[in-house]
Amino acid sequence: MSFNTAITGLKSASTMLDVTGNNIANVGTTGFKSSRTEFADIYATSVVGAGSSNTPGSGVTVSGISQDFSAGTIEFTNNNLDLAINGSGFFQLSDGQGSTTYSRAGAFELNKEGQIISKSGKFLQGYGLDANGNRLPIGNLEVSQKESPPKATEAIDLSFNIDARADSSSLLPVYNKDEPGSFTYTTTVRSFDSLGNEQTLKFNFAEQRPVRNVYQFDLAGFAGDPVVSSVAIDPADLPVDPNALPAWAIELAGKDPRIDLSSIEIDAGNDTLNFELKAWATDLGEVVVTDGTAPLLRTQTNLANPYRDANEARTYMLNVAGGDGQINIGGVSVTVDPAQSSEQVADSIVARQAQILNNNPDIESIQKVTDGGNFGVQIRFKADAGNIPDNRYVPEVVVNAGTIDFGDDTSGTIQPDDVIQGDNDYRGNYRMYGYLNGEELLDMGKQVDWGNPGGGQEVLGGGGETEPGPILLGFNPTNGLLNSINGQTFPPGSAAPSLIISGADPANELTTIDLDLANSTQFASASIVKNQQQDGYTKGDLIGVTFAPTGEMIASFSNGQNQELGVVAFATFENQDGLQPSGDTEWIATLASGNAILNPPGTGLNGTLRSAALEQSNVDLSTELVNLIQAQRNFQASSKTLETANNITQTILNI
Repeated sequence: MSFNTAITGLKSASTMLDVTGNNIANVGTTGFKSSRTEFADIYATSVVGAGSSNTPGSGVTVSGISQDFSAGTIEFTNNNLDLAINGSGFFQLSDGQGSTTYSRAGAFELNKEGQIISKSGKFLQGYGLDANGNRLPIGNLEVSQKESPPKATEAIDLSFNIDARADSSSLLPVYNKDEPGSFTYTTTVRSFDSLGNEQTLKFNFAEQRPVRNVYQFDLAGFAGDPVVSSVAIDPADLPVDPNALPAWAIELAGKDPRIDLSSIEIDAGNDTLNFELKAWATDLGEVVVTDGTAPLLRTQTNLANPYRDANEARTYMLNVAGGDGQINIGGVSVTVDPAQSSEQVADSIVARQAQILNNNPDIESIQKVTDGGNFGVQIRFKADAGNIPDNRYVPEVVVNAGTIDFGDDTSGTIQPDDVIQGDNDYRGNYRMYGYLNGEELLDMGKQVDWGNPGGGQEVLGGGGETEPGPILLGFNPTNGLLNSINGQTFPPGSAAPSLIISGADPANELTTIDLDLANSTQFASASIVKNQQQDGYTKGDLIGVTFAPTGEMIASFSNGQNQELGVVAFATFENQDGLQPSGDTEWIATLASGNAILNPPGTGLNGTLRSAALEQSNVDLSTELVNLIQAQRNFQASSKTLETANNITQTILNI
């Protein structure tokens, strides 16, 4: 009995030495998990006397060799295909023959087919991705894209600031894309065509000068009504009454808003038709005038009136002198009390500014002014209104008693004490031109002029065909924010309408580019580009593969593009201690471990993925050296038991 007991001790100690030696041998093995020898005592019992406490025992046995699945130290490398699991989980590997194993050793590489394999040649498993980024069933992860095809530019985000201090009156009168003096600001954006060729889009911005285009047409020998933008103008209704517009004026205002209705006139002899464009419409296309069948001759082709500019202002000084009555401005009455001073009356008028502006859209502001102690008000008109006719917005004064003088009335009618005809300060509207490679004028949505062949529009800008040419940008002159693009206005904080550019892809005429100018400004600071992005790119070659912490396998290409090719799958088990080692630092699932549960990294209890890193062995060398000493001591002690039992046996034989 003693011999058998000693032999079990020797065998168990030898097994412990084997396990400890294996741990020490694998102290540098990537992903290795150390093992621990577990012992149990042996008691030989029988049915009779099974409960006796006098049984000496039959030795020791190795009840199991368990593995420690705690994480090893993560060390970083220079290879993006080296993967480490930071937390729970195993890599799933397939040999391609139906056998599946699991490992924590993440030293992977690419084979000639672009598949990711372990050092033992097994395939790393993960989720593939379809064209929309949706996960596909588990399979071999591979780098399926060796190059990135070119993509034509389809969207451009461009925001800029145009210096509000630039003087538009200093611009050359005739725009020329090659003459910097004819535009305010220019910038370029690179783009790509459908074949990946790089193109250049150039944008010129010309601030509208404080002038108005003047049109003059010959009516000699013409007996009918001239037709302007398809609207017949009856000379009997001229001059235009701003307070009672004739039917043709209302129709013309809706069809061609560029024309200043107050400027339309026919000379006494009915030989010429004259009118002007509003300042914002200068150089934005021709106005078609016909006799109903054929275009009329324009006798003045390049005439501009520099005195019909913006921001006309009229100043009216007050002398109330204890008078009693009312002052009416644009349909809003202000009562004058005998006890009021001229300053108090001016304050009363300014206090009614909101109502006056609401009733009179051409008025921009009403301000109190003073001159040597005398007080009055200044009426300033909006830029788009141009030079206001003398008979429009003339104040009315009703005197009940005393004296009320409002403006210079020495001629018997109320006249302004001062008129500012214009201050060359028409800022806020810009013509924007676009060019392909600095030469070919682009179609950015400019409507074909109404009445021109092929126009096909009922209203200017009303949705007909477009053509290459400038479009109009408008900035709010009070805060410098972009508020109008190609005739579409929008309030602050809302989405700015986009421009659709055609003809910018020489390889594919069907390509259009969505140009977003949101956040562009007109501040009194240097003209700069604030943001410039486009979504096109040229053809690129694969330069590397990286992995995100959540498992996405990302291919990087020489054109700067990245593409997700798949997602690494992590396997977890209900009982990972039940896994069976199979060599090559791999395990196989057993009934004890349960089936693998597969999910992407970072989900549930799964750990995250570290790229360019490897998990080292979790062997504690100090502990293993102590275990060696313990195993050696156990072996020596069991040997001594065997030696003693042998001596006793010899003694018995010698009796």
